[in-house]
Amino acid sequence: MAADPIITVDPATGRELGRYDVMTDTDIEGVLTQVTVAQKLWADSSIDVRTAVLLRTAGILRDRAAELGALATAEMGKPITEAIAEVEKCAWVCEYYAETSPGQLADEEVAASGSRSFIRYEALGTVLAVMPWNYPFWQVFRFVAPTLAAGNAGILKHSPNVTGVALAIEQVLTEAGLPAGVFRTLLVAEDEVASIVDRLIQDDRVAAVTLTGSNRAGASVAASAGRAAKKTVLELGGSDPFVVLADADLDLVIPRAVAGRFLNTGQSCLCAKRFIVHETLAAEFARRFAAAVEDLVIGPPDEEGTRIGPLARADLAENLGRQVDESVAAGAVVLTGGKPLDRGPAWYAPTVLVNVTPDMPVMAEETFGPAAAVIEFGTDDEAVALANATPYGLGASVWSADAGRALEIGSRISSGALFVNATTASDPRLPFGGVKQSGYGRELGALGAREFTNIRTVVIG
Repeated sequence: MAADPIITVDPATGRELGRYDVMTDTDIEGVLTQVTVAQKLWADSSIDVRTAVLLRTAGILRDRAAELGALATAEMGKPITEAIAEVEKCAWVCEYYAETSPGQLADEEVAASGSRSFIRYEALGTVLAVMPWNYPFWQVFRFVAPTLAAGNAGILKHSPNVTGVALAIEQVLTEAGLPAGVFRTLLVAEDEVASIVDRLIQDDRVAAVTLTGSNRAGASVAASAGRAAKKTVLELGGSDPFVVLADADLDLVIPRAVAGRFLNTGQSCLCAKRFIVHETLAAEFARRFAAAVEDLVIGPPDEEGTRIGPLARADLAENLGRQVDESVAAGAVVLTGGKPLDRGPAWYAPTVLVNVTPDMPVMAEETFGPAAAVIEFGTDDEAVALANATPYGLGASVWSADAGRALEIGSRISSGALFVNATTASDPRLPFGGVKQSGYGRELGALGAREFTNIRTVVIG
């Protein structure tokens, strides 16, 4: 019996968007065979050929940013201005690697034994990418650009609710001149994802795997890759601390706090989620923060003025509501929001909570939606202890009039990225990744260019 199709749904309205037939085992085997042949030819092409494809990809993304952004908005509810900006950021990462890859992947001379010694960065082969829905274009392109530049091929298993985006990415790359088979998308039934991903990882034709997603999915992929002794990069959850010291300028901090938490309706691993504020500022910060959150425009995500749209799925809004309700039952106080919106099952009000404790769900768990928890501290040691009271370690930000002191405190916080007087964000020029339960490996920057390469030592006697 044929498997049920993948159905995509607009979370803002519940309207069905599309139906897609899932691939059979024969289809998947055909993709693997095609990609394996195509990768070898792609790796043999010059770096100039590969970077030219990236430049053409960037041009197409910029030309079609409004159309592609609207697709992301329809499938996962991202406000349209943010969706368009996401597509344009994908063009930037393609341009960045088109410009820098020839240098980043060039042979690196080393003064060592022999008449000549050097390090060569060679393609690994085919890389499997398991990607999430929250930044459906960006999560893929920040992997695709350096992976293709290095001569690898890619197989994408995207989140089913953004299947239209997944196929659009493949189409854009094809239009840019990427040879057939160098990048393919798999359409997999939800109940078969774990078994098919495991089978792909165990297949000798897959050289490595990268995953952005939940800790449960990351643990499963890491275990599978461990059995196969294959390279992995994992970018998992985050519960970023936003630390406000006593001398911070709230006129600067409050707008950044709102932007840092409520971008993408709060659905980001890198969002600030736990606001750790000095006791002398905590009451004023919370009051002003909540007032600014109340001013956020809630509305249809396809309207330009909207800042808060629906969550990507109804179950995500339900889980966020559970976290808030359990925290309130334990003594947290809601300053604003704290309830579903009367717009449909995927909608939840932007929320600010105070009187929280580290063991409450809004502090102890990752909140993936528009809810912020504010907690106060007295000493620097208390601030650091609260910031580190999480299994995650993706990003952190510290705010102070004294940048040096903020850097010293921030350096004691476990995170893959530290921002002083700046909102956490990814940048094609800088490596991105986490520590602890936020994963390992790095994307972006020069380190990302080499992450999926065979770093090969060559010595000539």
